[in-house]
Order: sequence, then structure tokens, then C-alpha cells
Amino acid sequence: MAGSKQKKMNARVDFTPMVDMIMLLVTFFMLCTTLMKPQTMEIVMPSDKEDIDDKSRSQVAESKAITIMIAEDRKLYFFKGNAAEDNLEATEYGKDGVRAMLMEANATAQEKVAELKAKFATQQSSDPKKALEAKEQYKKELSEIRNSEDTPSVIIKPSDKATYKDLIDLLDEMQICSIGKYVIDKFTPQDQAKIDRLNKK
Repeated sequence: MAGSKQKKMNARVDFTPMVDMIMLLVTFFMLCTTLMKPQTMEIVMPSDKEDIDDKSRSQVAESKAITIMIAEDRKLYFFKGNAAEDNLEATEYGKDGVRAMLMEANATAQEKVAELKAKFATQQSSDPKKALEAKEQYKKELSEIRNSEDTPSVIIKPSDKATYKDLIDLLDEMQICSIGKYVIDKFTPQDQAKIDRLNKK
């Protein structure tokens, strides 16, 4: 008994399978990030160039245009045409509110979009190359319809009390109603005065 010694066991962890797992995960995420395309929305901002006078800056508002103001508590106000006229109206989000108004103002483009969808619905192909070409052609023609002279120009004016969600929801309405010409402009004290006059009536 005096000469016996207890044998020590060395604990060893094999990390070889872990390296294989890490390489698989890295490869997976690299492929996913390469294949995923960013979803972007084109927004036209008003120009800040000093060589553009106020008359040129408000040229869109005086022609075929719709101005939509976003106030607090998700309240929407709009007027069509000249900003000098006292023609402000109240509306709300949803298919019976601002969407119905935009659909009516953009009825011609809506008919063209419906015809375009029906046209490309018959051109479905199992060939990936032809399907991609048809998709790109559809996007091109859809963009031409949305930016044609038939579509109204929308000026969006979010107030300081409007939320980010209010603005995004209104931009979604632009896509639903096939309107490609819209800008985000500043909400002025004159706009607030118009809203106050309407609420006092």
C-alpha cells in the first residue's frame, strides 16, 4: 500500500467539431447576406439650392398637386391645387380615408396598373432567366406609370408632433395608390394656422 499511487486523468475537450460548426455558420451567413436585397423606398426631397427662388420651389404646388399634412394623434389634412385657397379638408388613415382620396385622384394610373398586371400575369415562365426579364420589364413599366403626367404630385408635410410611424404609413399609401411623384416638405406655421381655422369651424 505504501508504494501505490493514484493515477491522474487528464480532461481533454476536442474542439475539432466546433471548428467545423463555426465554418458552416460563417458560410451560411455569408450566403444569406449576399442573396438578400435591401428593401428601399425612393423619396424625393425638396431642393435646398440657393439659386432656386420661391416661385420655382412652389411650382409643383400650384399645378396638379395634393398637399397632405400630418398633425398630432394621426390626424391628416389635405388640399388640392393652390395653397392660397382655403380648401383644406380633414381625413384619416385607411381605405376609406386618405387611400380613397388618392385612388380617386389617381384613377387613370390605377387603370393602367391593372392592365399591366393582367398583361404580365399571362407571361409566367418556368425559365428563371425569362422570369427575371419579365419581372424587370414589369418594374420598368410600373415605374413609368407611377411617374407619368397622369399621376398627381403629392407634397407630404409632417408636423413636429407627428410620429415616424405616421410618415411611414403615409408613404405606404403612396405605393398602394401607384403614386411615384411625392416629396417631403417642411410643416410651416401657416400650415398650422390653416388647421386651426378648420377646427374652429
